Amino acid sequence: MPEDELSRSSHSNPGKGLVNGIKTNPASNSPKSSLSVPMGPPVYVDLAYIPNHCSGKNTDPEFFKRVRASYYVVSGNDAANGEPSRAVLDALLEGKSQWGENLQVTLIPTHDTEVTREWYQQTHEKQQELNIMVLASSSTVVMQDESFPACKIEF
Repeated sequence: MPEDELSRSSHSNPGKGLVNGIKTNPASNSPKSSLSVPMGPPVYVDLAYIPNHCSGKNTDPEFFKRVRASYYVVSGNDAANGEPSRAVLDALLEGKSQWGENLQVTLIPTHDTEVTREWYQQTHEKQQELNIMVLASSSTVVMQDESFPACKIEF
């Protein structure tokens, strides 16, 4: 495809060929396997919303290696569609284990699901080792002098 056609096609469908915001090879059937962007420095943020309702379709350990947040919001309450995904929660552990620094991370689930409860119980020791705290659905969050239930954080 000539360069001007490639340019037009990317403008007509922004986001196509992107995985976690990274340009991928559009000819590949598996975008995750064809990441061509060299590893850059990680991005540090206060709060990150795990993409796609914590679905395993778009979030992998690479996301957690690159996007280092003090707080991750885990949405999703649709077990039939794999939301939240156990694989994504495990990817958080894998990604965080490669940070090289033991910064405190707080995971904020917006729903109390069987997947998050089982993951919490089965990986509790690893969470403690990695300095990851999971808020219970009955927890409260204080932001800008306002207090509200943690499960109300939804975007």
